[in-house]
Amino acid sequence: MSLNLDPNAHAVCSGRFGAMLVLVAAGCVIAGCVATQAVQADAAGIANAPVSSATRVPAAEFADGQAAQSLVQVIDERLTLMRDVAAAKWLSGAPIRDAAREADVLQRVAVRAESLGLDAVTTQAFFAGQIGLARDVQQRWHDEWKQAGHCAPCDDPAGLQAVRERIDAANERQLAALYLLAPLRDDTAAAAMVQMQAKVRRHELPADASTELMTALRQVVRVAGGPVLDRVRATHLLRVATTGDYAPFSLDANGHLSGADIELARDLATHLGVEPVFVRTSWPGLADDLRAGRFDVALSGIGYTEERAALGLYSAAYHYGGKTLIARCADRERFDTPAELDRPNVRVIVNPGGTNERYVREHVHQAQIVVHPDNRGVFAEIAAGRADVMVTDDVEAELQARRRPGELCRTYPGTLTRGEKRILMAPDPALQAVVDEWLAGAIAAGEPTRELERAMQAYVSDNQAH
Repeated sequence: MSLNLDPNAHAVCSGRFGAMLVLVAAGCVIAGCVATQAVQADAAGIANAPVSSATRVPAAEFADGQAAQSLVQVIDERLTLMRDVAAAKWLSGAPIRDAAREADVLQRVAVRAESLGLDAVTTQAFFAGQIGLARDVQQRWHDEWKQAGHCAPCDDPAGLQAVRERIDAANERQLAALYLLAPLRDDTAAAAMVQMQAKVRRHELPADASTELMTALRQVVRVAGGPVLDRVRATHLLRVATTGDYAPFSLDANGHLSGADIELARDLATHLGVEPVFVRTSWPGLADDLRAGRFDVALSGIGYTEERAALGLYSAAYHYGGKTLIARCADRERFDTPAELDRPNVRVIVNPGGTNERYVREHVHQAQIVVHPDNRGVFAEIAAGRADVMVTDDVEAELQARRRPGELCRTYPGTLTRGEKRILMAPDPALQAVVDEWLAGAIAAGEPTRELERAMQAYVSDNQAH
């Protein structure tokens, strides 16, 4: 089976419209590129959607939310098709349950799931739940037509084979969404649940159907290990995890991702001949997301830890630095040595889950440790006087000092540690080899340093403009 995409579908897919096109293209890949009219129409509609001149080059965005929305929409579409299925069975006198057809669908789902690194059993269970709901919808239509004494759609029936082809296409699009979503994050699940409840009501299904379907969806997991690089090339998609809270490496602002590591991820994807799809992660959840197989590579100014190294693989280092101190400029002399950090009247602020918090927990025993959940808001806390000092990487301290001149300052001229930024990836040596090969060329050309300085200048200019 060929897994090469149509060149027209292999476009830049990092923006809002592009993210949906990625899902359509992935569905084509999963289906062996036998595109149905419905899939082609989706792709054409998205590709021709109007965009302003300011967004001709699409901004990078997280794909999780779009994938979840697409999944729920396709579930709704599948249930809507049950009216035509019910009509075809009404005309032929066939029973609602078609055991042979259901078994065939579930078998093909299992094969597709395995090719995408999804667990076949839990994926089948998710689709089996939908098949059960589909039977319920068909039965409701039959009951209504019996009561009315007339089957309205039977006057102009759709061919059962044509309807089944549309159902098969819908299944493939669901698998494309699951490839980006599984295992489902809590925040994505909450939004999807609200949408799922609305669809269940629309099809007049029992209220608990949405809960059961969401439970099955949350149980869809990935199979550990496997040939990750082969799957990346087969799907033409590189799943890139990033936190979106760590400028100048990765920053999510109003739904748009930017930063040095976002651009490096795009360059890596281009080198591989695939499209980058950005998936959300967090510092506390990064190791769990790696363990669960939610991404192929992660770029977000990521440092080395033994826990992560035990779960995945690291690239060569592309940036060197270390931890330093940042505080209000008025407190420059108060925090110009490491010893001044650990005093009872000092409030040391940290973002949770990363190497910043790890350093503080290991070295600060007398000062008050203030955990702030969003790394993007840490520096405002210091400026407002609700915290005194932060331990962070020297590059972030330099950026924040540039963005808030005269307000925040790097108070310690050196570094407290020596650190490296690396790409974290799934445990596939073949993927690691290709990433390191690309990275060696990028480093030789000065790309990581250049992208970092571009991001620094962009964030400083953006701050000054506001």
